[in-house]
Amino acid sequence: MTASPSRSGVFQAASDERLEAFGESISFDHRLFRQDVRGSIAHARMLCQQGMLSEEEFQVIEAGLREIEQEIADGKMAFCNELEDIHMHIESALIERLGDVGRKLHTARSRNDQVNTDFRLWVREALDRVDSLLENLQLAFLSRCERDMNVILPAYTHLQRAQPVLAPHYWLAYAEKFQRDRERVADCRKRVNVCGLGSAACAGTTLPIDREMTAKELEFEAVSANSIDVSSDRDFVIESAFVLSLIAGHLSGWAEEWILWSTVEFNFIELPHQFCTGSSIMPQKVNPDTLELTRGKSARVIGNLQTLMVLVKGLPLAYNRDLQEDKPPLFDSFDTIEACLELAIPIVAESELQRESIASRLEEGYLDATTLMEYLIQTGIPQRTAHHLVGKLVGMAQQRRVRLADLTEEQLKDAHQDLDLSVREVLGVEKAVSAYQSYGSSNPEEVRSQVNRWNKRLQ
Repeated sequence: MTASPSRSGVFQAASDERLEAFGESISFDHRLFRQDVRGSIAHARMLCQQGMLSEEEFQVIEAGLREIEQEIADGKMAFCNELEDIHMHIESALIERLGDVGRKLHTARSRNDQVNTDFRLWVREALDRVDSLLENLQLAFLSRCERDMNVILPAYTHLQRAQPVLAPHYWLAYAEKFQRDRERVADCRKRVNVCGLGSAACAGTTLPIDREMTAKELEFEAVSANSIDVSSDRDFVIESAFVLSLIAGHLSGWAEEWILWSTVEFNFIELPHQFCTGSSIMPQKVNPDTLELTRGKSARVIGNLQTLMVLVKGLPLAYNRDLQEDKPPLFDSFDTIEACLELAIPIVAESELQRESIASRLEEGYLDATTLMEYLIQTGIPQRTAHHLVGKLVGMAQQRRVRLADLTEEQLKDAHQDLDLSVREVLGVEKAVSAYQSYGSSNPEEVRSQVNRWNKRLQ
């Protein structure tokens, strides 16, 4: 490798090796090599169109960049601290091959707009991968709906049994969460998909470039409007990190729930053993380690967002070298989320509900109490009165260790003179589920409608 092309004739001394080791980013930004080659070819093609490169020069530059890209992909390029980053490695390798023709590539371009463009290309691709994984996770939840259609689960608030719901209603709650994540990914992608190439260092260039052409070549939807803003803008990085943090939070909540459900105490679900681990001393253990790690790794993703927010909080316009530190946390967040999603998909699809265990305890917790209250409201009893009355009935049933449906007519009338055995029309979890009427509720017909809607939406 030759000396770094970024080191001009103004320097009177060579770089200190300690600075080179301190300032290098090649150890992590080598991941941008394909984006750098793609951006460089688009830039060279534009220079050719604008008469700053001949057709022959463009052809040899493109061929040289393709060769370098393949060498890096094959692991044949040796990286060194002296050349700092992937951009300098690629340009230096091109100059070694082509001499002065290679030196023309950086015409009307700074590393500032080059890095911004390369990183946007990488983030755009990463967001698309995450969106695809989120869709597959939604499909995994949707695939459960048919086989679990008749299963009733207790829904919880405050981790206390609340009301009965159909299992598909539970699964579609996660489909909704991950749909909002996908919408945030798509919205974030719009702001990522803006081309800054051609802004140069901070003020633009005096050379007759065509930024629209370059943006079109790279499939950007828009061209950045302010050259000063481009080199300092990392909003797209932070916004991506925020979107990933919300996904991490949703995955962590799901993981926590299924960790609880897989315990002997709950015994709601059996996790696929290929995604569990054992104990070094207790032979009976089947530990939900994948879910625990999913829950734990969310801390890294959320922490990376904090790192990026602090990184940019006091930076003046335009580029500052601090921004080199934007890549490790975002790379890590994408890697972590993609790994979590890749494992979540088969766990959701292959886990089995413990139906007998769920059904055996389903009448515990007075899940039908709210439905009874609403039944009384329809008979003309005020809500607060009905609320107090049903609470009294629950207390009576608890003392006798029976269900609400097991209370005798005499016991009902002791609570309120107008009560009789007609209340049993809505008592019991199956009747309670059937009694729901509102849009978005767990009424069987409404759930079926929602499943059909999701089938059309995703398939």
